[in-house]
Order: sequence, then C-alpha cells, then structure tokens
Amino acid sequence: MSKLDNVIATLNNLDVGSLDKIIEQLVAVRKELARHKLNELLNMVDACREALSRGELEEFRRLRETAVSRLGHARAKMG
Repeated sequence: MSKLDNVIATLNNLDVGSLDKIIEQLVAVRKELARHKLNELLNMVDACREALSRGELEEFRRLRETAVSRLGHARAKMG
C-alpha cells in the first residue's frame, strides 16, 4: 500500500476520536501531502482543519470528502 493510500484511509476515518487526535491526524496528512508537493490538497487540508476548529462540521466533511476524491485522482496520475 502506498503512502497516499494511507493518507486516504486516514482522511476517511477522521470521524473517530477526540478533536485533538483528529487535528493531529490532519497534521500528519499535511506532512505527507507536502512531501509529495500536492499544494492544492495542502490548502484543502488546512481549510478542513480550520472548519473543524470553528465547529463547522458540514464544511469539514465536505472538504474532507473533496480532498479524498482529489487525492484519489492524484494517486492514479502518480501511479
């Protein structure tokens, strides 16, 4: 399994756990995206974290789902 597969799995499972744990996972996702120079997705993960911090759960979920979708397309192009 590729690192991007792990990122997708992490994003898909962000509904579980404490707020601190979810933010910690978003930071780890961000580091991996930066490593792959996926700047558009970096911005989306930042926006996702900000929405979560503001308590905007619908926006958080929408951004997360969009990030997962775009990451899947990016993975296909890279692989």
